[in-house]
Amino acid sequence: MVLGLIPARYASTRLPGKPLVDLGGISMIERVVRQAQQAHLDRVVVATDDARILAHVRGFGGEAVLTRPDHHSGTDRLYEAFQQLGSPAEVRAIINIQGDEPFVHPAQINALVDFFTDERTAPDIATLVTPVRSAEELFSPHLPKVVLNQRQEALYFSRHPLPYQRGRAPAEWLAHHRYLRHLGLYAYRPGVLARLTQLPVSALEAAESLEQLRWLEAGYAIRCAETELDAFGIDTPEDVARARQQLAAGG
Repeated sequence: MVLGLIPARYASTRLPGKPLVDLGGISMIERVVRQAQQAHLDRVVVATDDARILAHVRGFGGEAVLTRPDHHSGTDRLYEAFQQLGSPAEVRAIINIQGDEPFVHPAQINALVDFFTDERTAPDIATLVTPVRSAEELFSPHLPKVVLNQRQEALYFSRHPLPYQRGRAPAEWLAHHRYLRHLGLYAYRPGVLARLTQLPVSALEAAESLEQLRWLEAGYAIRCAETELDAFGIDTPEDVARARQQLAAGG
């Protein structure tokens, strides 16, 4: 079984209650659930900290569990949800789908599911990357960049462009190197997810505010699948307006 879990918090500094934001007559969290249900997942469950989101998801026929409100990360919330579901022994992979990405594509989820088809070659952790397409993306601290080794495993994630190009002006970087940025979908073996929640915050994680650096520092390999499909998270009222425009245009 492959389990899709969607963490969805009500509290947000810039956009309180954002899972319930209306996007073209459908809430953001319902859009995420419907997209996930089209992927090769055996079960899709929302993990939320708020009774309003819980009731809303169940109201449109989705499955949800109520988790503690004091988790420090979505990873911790996911693991509590997995435990509430009884930690099914037949689950071979858990896919972490961001609750604030209503345009997540089923093919992006499937790219991670495919890593776990054969348990003998399945990674401990997997995630998605996509090419950087503009200087705005390259230099945005809100879009983490990543560099890979020859086995398509992450070497490092950063909010700064990676790599730095010595001897070239930053305006020329994109023309001379193929940059990758990280998309926030993850997949884990269940036992690995359990161990990740026991790791303390690391120095690199604290510096960059990127949880995946904690895992790299602890010695875990993160396999990466590349996708040409884009995605963007919704964090601000401006993001909501952009999403509504995209929907109105048929996106």
